[in-house]
Formats: sequence, structure tokens, C-alpha cells
Amino acid sequence: MKKVPFVNYPLQYKLLKKETDLAITRVLETGNLILRGDVEKFENDMAKFLGAKYGIGVNSCTDAMMLSLMAAGIGKGDEVITVSHTFFATIEVIHHVGAKPVLIDVKEDFLMDEDQLEKAITEKTKAIIPVHLNGRVCNMEKIMRIARKHKLVVIEDAAQALGASFKGKKAGSFGLTGSYSFYPAKLLGAAGDGGLAVTSDKSIAEKLKMLRDHGRKTKTEISCYGFTSRLDNLQAAILNVRFKKIKNWISRRREIADIYEKGLKNILNIKTPPSPGSDKDRFDVYQNYVIKAERRDDLYNFFKDKGVETLIKDPIPNHWQKGIGLSNFKLPVSERLAKEVISLPMYPELTNQQVSYVINCIRDFYRLG
Repeated sequence: MKKVPFVNYPLQYKLLKKETDLAITRVLETGNLILRGDVEKFENDMAKFLGAKYGIGVNSCTDAMMLSLMAAGIGKGDEVITVSHTFFATIEVIHHVGAKPVLIDVKEDFLMDEDQLEKAITEKTKAIIPVHLNGRVCNMEKIMRIARKHKLVVIEDAAQALGASFKGKKAGSFGLTGSYSFYPAKLLGAAGDGGLAVTSDKSIAEKLKMLRDHGRKTKTEISCYGFTSRLDNLQAAILNVRFKKIKNWISRRREIADIYEKGLKNILNIKTPPSPGSDKDRFDVYQNYVIKAERRDDLYNFFKDKGVETLIKDPIPNHWQKGIGLSNFKLPVSERLAKEVISLPMYPELTNQQVSYVINCIRDFYRLG
């Protein structure tokens, strides 16, 4: 039995069981299953929370990004700049709209190195997808300045940064659109897949709503070729229950991050992420707590023996994956990080005792107990 699971879905459900069961029962008893009031409420509440005018519920963050690229007119012959150090979906959506992914490196905080952007821009470049990884926002001030200079569209991948901000502005609210994931392990997770795109551009919002629903402008009028990519009303109802807890959950994640930081800061064999409040420009939400560790794979196995579930997300950099044809990119930081990073348990239901146990396991591994 795991002493510290990486996520604990049953516990979160148990803590919200009454409200969740009532929401599920109401949806099923009324038969409100597709594009009904729960979806609309969730879209409106999320848009307001994120500082955007419109929210469009879709079936995943992957589709939120892909449909955003399509709505922005990105397609065959275009180039889109993003990073390799991300979940593969960020890259594959570029391919799926017919464009070419152009990859640049990240910095030590795992975020896009904006200083490499301009040298990657060509006459074919049409968009940038910055990735706000692990609950931390890219330097959007610099990225947006470069985008405006070169007249490029910015589609933000904010799957891991719901509620995070840069200079007081929320992740996903800087560019033309922002995309979010409600995969169960996320800070705000559904009981299955779910996603959202936000925008303050009315015409883009209208295009996204059509693209998610077979290109239909009305029930009988088809305006374009589209897809089946709607956020289920049942998932929206569950998310509406959980959304009420989001501020408390973010606060708890920051508390846990602070405990990790204080317990690990003197271990020279690892590097921890910036602690809460250490960067005056950023409000981090710690979707993941990722450290860089010497002898990473051995540490992972040590954790397993001690009953701690951790995660090595991308041991092979995306651009090294043989099936996608992107091995021409040389990204030394991304390539090194793939050998160093490991994600520790991070969710609001973790107890302080469990967090201390994880810390003591690391100290024991490096013989610092």
C-alpha cells in the first residue's frame, strides 16, 4: 500500500461526495446532457475568474489549442513556435492543423526561453504557443512584445497554470486564446476529460463554438467543417461543485510548496522550484512540484520502495521521439532536464505528515537524515 500516493481521487470525491452526488443526480434526472446550463455557468464563471470575456467548453485542452489555431487561420505552410519540454499535445496540435512545429529551448524554470524566440521566427511563422508549466507563467510581457512586433498570434497552453498569474494577469488571458485542462489530476479536475478555451475576441469565440459542434451556427445552419468536441454537461456540473474550492486548493498547494522548500533547501543534490512569494512578478499555483535531482532514476526507485508514488513524466524529450520527425532540433536544456526532473506528490488533500515523509525519504536517500 502506498503511504503517499501521487494523486488521491477517492479522497477528493469523499470530501465533496454530498454536493457531487446531488449535481450528478440532478443532471441525470433532468436529462440535461449536452451543452446545457451547467456548461454555460462553468464557461461564464471561468471566463470571469480568468479575466477574459468568453469561455468555450470543449472535451480537452488538446482540442482547445487545436481549435484555437484553426479559428486563428493557422494551417498548411505555416510555422508555429513552441517548446519541446511540454506534454506532447502542445506539439501535436500544430501538426494536426497542417502547420510545422518549430521548437526552442526552455530556461531553468522549465518555461520558454523568450530570448530565443526572435531567431526562430521566419517569414512562415504565424503563431507562438508558450507553455505555462507546473503552475508557473512564462514571461508574457516579453513574449507579447515580440508577438506584436512580428504580428504573430499567441495561443497560450495554460493546462498546468489555472489561477497562476504574471504581473497580476492570469495565465491564458494574454494571447488571442488560452487553453485549460480539467484532466482528473489537474488542480481543477473533472471525473474524466474536459477542457476550456478563453478569449476576449468575440469573432474567435463564435468560431470556437462552431468548431466544437460540427461547424453549426444554429441547429440547422452549418457554417464550416467542425468536430465533436463539447464539454459534457455532467462534467461541467461536477466542475462547478469543485470550482467553489479552487482558491482554498491553490492556497493549500502553496502551503505544501513552502513545506517542501523549507525541508529540502539545504540538500545540494537537488534543486527545488521557486518558493511561494519569491518572485514578485509571479503567483505560482504549483500544479506540479518538480525538482531536479542527481541520480534521479535511483531516487525514483527508492521512493517506490518507501511507498511514495512519484512521476517521471518525459524521460525521452519530445523532439527525440522517433515517430514524429523533429530530431533536427538541438535543445540542450530540455535534453538535460529530461534526465533530472521528478515530480513529487502535490495535491491539497496531502497532510503535513505525508509531505514530511517525502522530505525525509529524500534526505535518507542522500544520507542527510
